[in-house]
Amino acid sequence: MPRKEILDRIHDYVEPFRVTKGKGFRLKDFDPGDTRGLKMDKGDAAELLQSGSEWLAGEQDMLYAQDRWSLLLIFQAMDAAGKDGTIKHVMSRVNPQGCQVYSFKQPSDEELSHDFLWRYAIRVPERGRIGIFNRSYYEEVLVVRVHKQLLQKQMLPPGMVTKRIWDERLADIAHFEDYLSRQGVIVLKFFLNLSRKEQKKRFIERLDKPDKNWKFSPSDVRERRYWDDYMRAFEEAIGATAAPHAPWFVVPADNKWFTRLVVVAAIVETVETLDLEYPKVDTETRKDLAAARAELEAES
Repeated sequence: MPRKEILDRIHDYVEPFRVTKGKGFRLKDFDPGDTRGLKMDKGDAAELLQSGSEWLAGEQDMLYAQDRWSLLLIFQAMDAAGKDGTIKHVMSRVNPQGCQVYSFKQPSDEELSHDFLWRYAIRVPERGRIGIFNRSYYEEVLVVRVHKQLLQKQMLPPGMVTKRIWDERLADIAHFEDYLSRQGVIVLKFFLNLSRKEQKKRFIERLDKPDKNWKFSPSDVRERRYWDDYMRAFEEAIGATAAPHAPWFVVPADNKWFTRLVVVAAIVETVETLDLEYPKVDTETRKDLAAARAELEAES
């Protein structure tokens, strides 16, 4: 299939889930079980995903060689939505040397002594690399917002903690992403949109299968009690920070195979717009290469 035709088909599966304007955004308008009418077995889905991953690997090689752009992929979701599996499968063909994955856990004392963006800003990928945030600075307006006692641990001056703090933080995040985009960092944000029903099913599977027990924590069920609070926080975060230069993708997550296809398609489509190519060698360098070749061929 010609490259342009593939890109056109990719676009049809990515565009319905892309959010670039927050005004009027409603999470309930997105169906966690949506597959855009696409039906395929696991084998076909795996083959298509592999093709997308191989395509991405080729682009990543040029991204690294060109050393001009970098790519920051942000993954946010409720527990059991499949962030780890999506990252693993989508990036399976990418050279590990050109990819950095960071999973942000509870902040350390050092991190709490800095501004809320500090520990994330120092992990932004350098030029030529793909950076992946498995959870990110959005936790500061999600889990910290739902569990407000966490805000007390950040030791902010009392006068800084007002009713507007969440709007202020969302504005700070939007400005930060605008800044990154003007430095050659392509920001793509994925919310894996899992239904509450499917989360329950996956939790029970983890409990039923001994080899999956390690994935389950009692805190997962405790967080589930705050589902509605989290959905409101996600909706406000996406609505306040969606922009053409830093789009959100509200990816249906009830069918893992479709989640992975949408994510890889969104990344491939975006990277294709950069018109990446290997650096061209100038005349002087060509002379040096020719001399090196001559020296090598002259060896006995």
